[in-house]
Amino acid sequence: MADWYLLYVVSSKAAAPPGKLPQRHPERQTGRVAGRCIIDYTHVTCVDEQEGVHYHYFELGKNADPEKETDPRFKHAFTAHPVLDPVHMYRLHKRFAHLELERTYQEIEQLQREILNTSSLSVEGEQSATWPLGINSPFQPRTRFEVLRWDYFTEDQTFSCADGSPKCELIGADLADVTDVISTAVDELNRKYQPVLHVRKQQLLNGYRRFDPTRGMEYTLDLQLELVTQKGHSRSITKRVHLVRPLSEVEIIPMPYVTEASRINIILPLTAQDREYAGRFLQAFADIQGNENSLLTLLFIYDPFQAQQVSQNDIFGQVKSQIAEYERKYQDFKIPWISVKTDAPSQIRLMDIISKKHPVDTLFFLAGVGSHVTTEFLNRCRMNTINNWQVFFPIHFQGYNPEVSEHGQQSHPVTLELLRDAGRFDRDVFEEACFYNADYMAARSKMAADAQENEEILEMLDIYEMFIRYSGLHVFRAVEPALLQQYRSRACNPRLSEEIYHRCVQSNLEGLGSRSQLAMLLFEQEQGNST
Repeated sequence: MADWYLLYVVSSKAAAPPGKLPQRHPERQTGRVAGRCIIDYTHVTCVDEQEGVHYHYFELGKNADPEKETDPRFKHAFTAHPVLDPVHMYRLHKRFAHLELERTYQEIEQLQREILNTSSLSVEGEQSATWPLGINSPFQPRTRFEVLRWDYFTEDQTFSCADGSPKCELIGADLADVTDVISTAVDELNRKYQPVLHVRKQQLLNGYRRFDPTRGMEYTLDLQLELVTQKGHSRSITKRVHLVRPLSEVEIIPMPYVTEASRINIILPLTAQDREYAGRFLQAFADIQGNENSLLTLLFIYDPFQAQQVSQNDIFGQVKSQIAEYERKYQDFKIPWISVKTDAPSQIRLMDIISKKHPVDTLFFLAGVGSHVTTEFLNRCRMNTINNWQVFFPIHFQGYNPEVSEHGQQSHPVTLELLRDAGRFDRDVFEEACFYNADYMAARSKMAADAQENEEILEMLDIYEMFIRYSGLHVFRAVEPALLQQYRSRACNPRLSEEIYHRCVQSNLEGLGSRSQLAMLLFEQEQGNST
C-alpha cells in the first residue's frame, strides 16, 4: 500500500475534484472554498498527476459514514469531499487514523516474517530469533545478585508490596495493568482458536510478572478457561500463556530552561539525637563556600522538657558554639538558626515556619544531618528543580555500619566511597528535597482544607506525599551518587505517622550491612557458639 496523506477540504458545498476549478458564484464571494484560496494566492491549479505521482480523490456519498466506507479508492485518496462540518472532519480523521494503524500492523507482521526467514540462515537456525520477534532478547544476569525477580499476583492481590508486607491489595495502576493483561491474553486466545473454540469465562489461577530493563514487562499467566465448541459443548481447561509489554519509544519531554546560578537556601533540621553529627555537616558546608552561592539555616528542635531547661542546660549549646567559631574564622560566613519547640517534628510543620520567612522565589534544599553536601550535588539540585514545574527528591547513598562492612579490619575508612560493599541507595528515606518556596506554598494552600478537618494529616504526611497529592507538579525522585551519608542510626519518632515510622525502622535495619556481610557475621557467631 502506497503512503498517503489526508487533506481536509471543508466547505458549505461540495469541493471541486482535482483537475477541475470550482466555478465562481456571486453567493460565494464572502466565503470562498479552501481550494479557491490556494489557487488565488499560489497560482497553482489542482492536478491529479505530478512528476509521475498520481493524486487520487474520493467523493463521499450523501450522509455517508466514513467509518463504514469500504471502497478501495477511499484508502488511497489524497483528498476527500465534501466535508461539511467539523464533526464530519473528525470522523473522517478517525477512519484514516484507523487505516494507518492497520497498515502499521501489517508492516510489523511483514518485518517479523523477514526476521524469521533471515534467522533460518544463521548458525543457530530459527532458534536465534527471540520471542517476541523484533523485541530484544531477555536480560542475562552475570551474577546471582543480578537475577531478575518474579512477582506473584492474583486478580485482586499482589504478594510483592512496596512497604514489605507479605500481601496487599491490587489498586491503581497495578490493578489496571493486571486487568489489561488478562483481557489481552483472552483476546489473543480467541483470535487464535476461533471459530473452532471460544473462551466464554476465565479465571486467573497464578500470575507472575517481572520488569526486564532490556525489553519491558514480562508476564506468565495460568488461566482456568471455559471453552465453547462450534457445536455448543463446553469444557474447562488450564492453559499457561506468556506475554510481553515492550518498552515504547523513548520520548524527550520539553523542559523549561534553568541555570546553575540560583542561590540555594539549605535547611537543616536538628534534633537532640542528631546534634553529634552537626559538626561534620558544618565542616562540609564551610569547605564549599568559596565556590557556592548558598545559605545555611539550622532548625534546633526542642521537645517541651528540653525547651524548659534551655536557660540552664542548652542541649544545642555546643553546636551554637561551633557556629560562632566558624563565623569568626571565615569572613562573610553567617549561619542563622531558629529554635522550635515541638514533640512531633514533622517536615510540613517545620517548613511552615521557614516558608513564611523567605520570598516566594527561594530555592530550598531540605537536608539531612548525615548528608555530605558537595558543589556537584547542589548544581544538580538547581538543574532538577524547576519553578512551577518540577520538584526533586534525591535518593542518597547511605554507608553501612563500619562494624559490619569493615568487620575484621584494623581501621575503618574515613571517607565513604560509592561501592556496592560500602553502602546502598536508601529508598526508605525522603528527608532530602529540593523545591521552590512558591511551589511549596501552592501545595500547602491546597492541603489547608484537609488539614482543618483533620489536623493529624500534618504528621501523617511528609513533604514528598504532600507534593504528590496536592501540587500537580512533576515529582522527580532518582538516585543521587553525589549525595553521600555516613552511617548513623536514625531516631524514629513514634509520634509521627505509622508509615513514616515504619520507613525509618526499615532504613535502620537495611542500613546495617549487605546480605553477605550479615551472613558472614552470623556464620562466625554460630562457629563461636559451637566451639
